[in-house]
Amino acid sequence: MIPTMRGRDTLAASAVFLVLITLMMWPQVRHIADSAVEHQDVYFNMWRLHWFAHALTSSPARLLDGNIFYPEPRTLTYSDAMVVEGVIAAPLIWIGIPPVLLHNLMILGAIVASAAGLFALVRYLTASRGAALLAGAIFALAPYRHEHIMHMELQWTMWMPLAFLALHRALDTGGLRHGLATGAAVALQMLSSIYYGIFLATLIAPCALLLMVRDQGTTFRRAIRPLAAGGALALVICGLYALPYLRTRDVLGERPGPEVSTFSARPVSYLVATPTNWLYGDVLARRGRPERRLFPGALAALLATIGLLLRVPSRRQLVYVIALVAAFEMSLGFNGYLYSFLHEHVSAYRGLRAPARLGVFVLMFLAVLAGYGYRALAESLGRMPRRLLAGVLLAGMLTEYAAAMPLVTYPNKAPAVYRVLAQQPYGVVAEFPVPREIPGRDAEYSFMSIFHWKPLVNGYSGMFPRSYLERLARLLSFPHRTAIAQLRRDGVRYVVVHSTSYTTGEFLDIRTSLTAQGLAELGVFDDAEGPAALYQLQ
Repeated sequence: MIPTMRGRDTLAASAVFLVLITLMMWPQVRHIADSAVEHQDVYFNMWRLHWFAHALTSSPARLLDGNIFYPEPRTLTYSDAMVVEGVIAAPLIWIGIPPVLLHNLMILGAIVASAAGLFALVRYLTASRGAALLAGAIFALAPYRHEHIMHMELQWTMWMPLAFLALHRALDTGGLRHGLATGAAVALQMLSSIYYGIFLATLIAPCALLLMVRDQGTTFRRAIRPLAAGGALALVICGLYALPYLRTRDVLGERPGPEVSTFSARPVSYLVATPTNWLYGDVLARRGRPERRLFPGALAALLATIGLLLRVPSRRQLVYVIALVAAFEMSLGFNGYLYSFLHEHVSAYRGLRAPARLGVFVLMFLAVLAGYGYRALAESLGRMPRRLLAGVLLAGMLTEYAAAMPLVTYPNKAPAVYRVLAQQPYGVVAEFPVPREIPGRDAEYSFMSIFHWKPLVNGYSGMFPRSYLERLARLLSFPHRTAIAQLRRDGVRYVVVHSTSYTTGEFLDIRTSLTAQGLAELGVFDDAEGPAALYQLQ
């Protein structure tokens, strides 16, 4: 099938975005095979992808029963299961792509695809390739991306612009396939990132109503049919996906109010860049904190403003202005009104921790408006070559968005202690030290379990079961006999003790104590950071 002109434009733009993202994230691209930013969620991302691939080939019916937090069920639902990411990554894992390389490809590939998705939307709205290219660059390279570079599911934003693109096409043509595409994009966003799926469903519905009233190329009767079909499709898929999460919420409870308040944006958050930003980091990052660094860039805001002032805004522009204002107000969480209302009346919102993540929708809507602004500016300048104008603006954006990327190395192969553990008969594993303050090293222990896939009493996720927290309190006395008794009650068969977390004297004392209590030492092996002792409980 021969691609359409718009399809060829999007492919060409994707190649441009790939070059830009490679340039802007060069340290990670250069070390793509073995390094990433230092954060426990990098371990968590790799564990989730590999568990998904492992479960698909071993026990698909127990896909959600991850091997962490033994013996709790549905542990994959303690955070985002990343179904779409898991499906895409599984074949790559099966053919032997190393974990760290796979992780980085999934992160960087998602950013490229997100930029291409917004390019397609703005190209459709403005009929300007320059406008679409600049909008895609804003969406892909703004500080929000660096703020969440360790959160894989928060980089999978390509379905958001595609949902709006399908919505516009459905309203312009009345085509059933475009209505179904709208619903499919919403569902895919939910299966990629629950946060974004809930936010997208909340925002796109009123936008659809506004566009149906003020901006449509077909009759209301003809438009309602495809949108109803798309809504039904999204409702069925998202509803089925929500069922195990609802069961988990009944056990773990809802997010506490103070936690939601902590991760609610403030208006000033949109003036805060990431600390690593080369241009603004020293100035605009001082009042920020994690999750609340939402600065979209001065040029993006300027272009959006130009688009509203140079000429009378179109009806579509006004809808995107309303959407931007709504997303901004919702991102304020308990500091605003809309999110507080939704939190009280919509149960899905009571499972979310960080309203500030609505900032990505502010960024997307602003990028769309910036695209309109570029078109208006280019038309008003007349004689100035549009490619030169786009190039100058793009260079300014790259300067604004440039940031440092400190990296650390992650293991791609099993250290010796886990190779030995993998050869042992089936049994539950506990690793020490356990954290005195969560998460400690439990994210690393979870990732290392991909090399043996035995059940693990340790674990790391977005939420923690009560049984795990109670167990931690009792295991802090390790290697005291009360901790060993707890391990026996939990059915633990193997214990790994990492020496690098203890002094030399403490490590020797622990080994002596464990042997005296009847644990059989299988040996001391390398764990990639130092010696680790492996024991079997009799």
